[in-house]
Amino acid sequence: MTDLEQLTRSLARNLKRWRTERGYTLDALAARAGVSRGMIIQIEQARTNPSVGTTVKIADALGVSITTLLDYEQGPQVRMVAPGEAVRMWSTDAGSHTTLLVGAEAPGPFELWDWRLMPGDESVSDPHPPGSVELIHVRAGTLTLIVDGAPHTVPAGTSATFEAKVAHGYRNDAAEPVEMTMSVIIPPAR
Repeated sequence: MTDLEQLTRSLARNLKRWRTERGYTLDALAARAGVSRGMIIQIEQARTNPSVGTTVKIADALGVSITTLLDYEQGPQVRMVAPGEAVRMWSTDAGSHTTLLVGAEAPGPFELWDWRLMPGDESVSDPHPPGSVELIHVRAGTLTLIVDGAPHTVPAGTSATFEAKVAHGYRNDAAEPVEMTMSVIIPPAR
């Protein structure tokens, strides 16, 4: 089985599990997530591999982390994620990428990400649920952080945090790659 097939099957199984645990019908989850009922059906039947944006919307609507939706083995109290097991979520031909390093439910989703943005690349995100917070630390380069349309320059060695309930994004306007670590904290679903 390829990594993509394993990812698609894990997402299907975990989406159905969490939707059932939350007591959401297909229509209710579709409305909460802002995605079509048909898309949720296709994901639950492992017939499609949704975009990162769609996966984030569904995870947010369920009040779980992306890690929880993609995890293919739920179990021990301590979970180790070896470098080769981290999930590459987004990449560009220029070499930019994000990797979900690890996540937990504590008491809501809590994720740790590794980012690399090549010169000229950007990644945008829809608003997360109210109470969501992102923390970033730029290890190399100069990041342009956009929060609710306002740009903020974050040079290497600098950390920043913001409420992620508004549209936000990460852009590299400089000539060298940006490397950063990001944590995302999302409140539990009500």
